[in-house]
Amino acid sequence: MAQRISLQEFQANLSERLAQSSSSEPRTLLALETPTENWLVNLADTGEVLPVPTITPVPMTHAWYRGLVNVRGTLCSVVDFSRFQSGAPTALTGTARILLTNARHSNGISLLFSRASGLRSEEEFSTLAEASDARPWIRQTLVDSDERQWLLLDVASLIRTPDFLQAGLLEA
Repeated sequence: MAQRISLQEFQANLSERLAQSSSSEPRTLLALETPTENWLVNLADTGEVLPVPTITPVPMTHAWYRGLVNVRGTLCSVVDFSRFQSGAPTALTGTARILLTNARHSNGISLLFSRASGLRSEEEFSTLAEASDARPWIRQTLVDSDERQWLLLDVASLIRTPDFLQAGLLEA
């Protein structure tokens, strides 16, 4: 059985680790993956990253709207980020994660990703100059040292997109 620690101990440990790492380059980007794309999210736009809890489906919604989850007494919408963009559905495996957006954007919105792959520094990437993408929630296209393409997510633009706000199916 895993050892339980208090929230105060966790915060103290986290503060100590952050202080130790302050001499290195700041890691301000969270790396996440969908089945077909790599994404970066500025930490200021994130709330939490969690393993996927039980999702309760909501009838009469688009297929990309997976349903609702209860996160410590707060209901959060779960949007399959890949499927919202007409990509492959995200499998609910052990590596799947939901990203709760920062409350300053909107409370109760979470995005489903295939996996979280850690924190990254902006210095690890170069800008891909010729990239153009029509999706308004892409702030920038970046490339890492392994030549993998990463898309920088603009959370504010995403949650203002009319299609994103219309999870319910319209009656004919």
